[in-house]
Amino acid sequence: MALLRRRNLLVAAVRSFFTARGYLEVETPYVVPAPGEEVHLRAMPAGGKWLNTSPEFAMKKLLAGGSGAIFQLARVWRDEPWSDTHAPEFTMLEWYSLGADMDGLMAETFALLRATLPPEVTSRGITTLLDAPAFLTVAEAFTRYVGADVLATEGDAPALAAQAGAKLRDGEDWEDLFFRLLLERIEPHLGRDRATFLTHWPAAQAALARKCPADPRVAERFELYVCGIELANAFVELTDADEQRARFLADRARRHALYGPDWEMDEDFLSAVAALPACSGIALGFDRLAMLATGAARIADVLWLPET
Repeated sequence: MALLRRRNLLVAAVRSFFTARGYLEVETPYVVPAPGEEVHLRAMPAGGKWLNTSPEFAMKKLLAGGSGAIFQLARVWRDEPWSDTHAPEFTMLEWYSLGADMDGLMAETFALLRATLPPEVTSRGITTLLDAPAFLTVAEAFTRYVGADVLATEGDAPALAAQAGAKLRDGEDWEDLFFRLLLERIEPHLGRDRATFLTHWPAAQAALARKCPADPRVAERFELYVCGIELANAFVELTDADEQRARFLADRARRHALYGPDWEMDEDFLSAVAALPACSGIALGFDRLAMLATGAARIADVLWLPET
């Protein structure tokens, strides 16, 4: 109960943070006709529709309708197994900042941590000081921890494997190897002594993000790690509906080839993309934030009545 009472204080602190900055709190549907378009998305069916995996599509429709800056503490579902840091049903804190670039959103995200967490946080035996964050691009991370030029080898799995000194597994493509190396060799170094922003992801790994004007090989996406935990994922939002449709069609083709047909394309969302104001958005795992606030080692410890 002590951890859950601290969770409630965290909810109040988050709401105060965004209200003071002029954000409007919204609530969008939990049952939706299309839960997303990621290739490996694991959505749960719900009476002919789907349980929400993210409030992103709905919140962008509100942005296109003129809502202004918005945030939401949303319940979401992903059909993935329990772990110390993941529950199939969890709470996502998502917000959209109008006119913000990637640097601005990273600054606001770190300000949220400083406003809602103690100066030093510990979870799963790892302690992180929240004095100043570290910044690392994906390309820099692969050079430092993998010994590979991830951008020069993009799409060429044998070349990436050779540079990394890794054995390519049967059926493993470039994207599979990219995430294996990220998980095994890079993530163990991130967000330990200092909170770490991992920025500028390969464009193919950021389907909803704008490409970087200075280098179209990468997209304006970042992830945030604290106490070794992946805490948040963010984009400078793509506002080109034609490009968004093309990306979705490519991802749908891959997903259907792997897992079979599923839901129809959300045409209302694509219409909303065409009307989006310039903005940046971020999804932050609120239950993981509660782990940091309480020092919990397991996500189940900060959930009300977890069914593990």
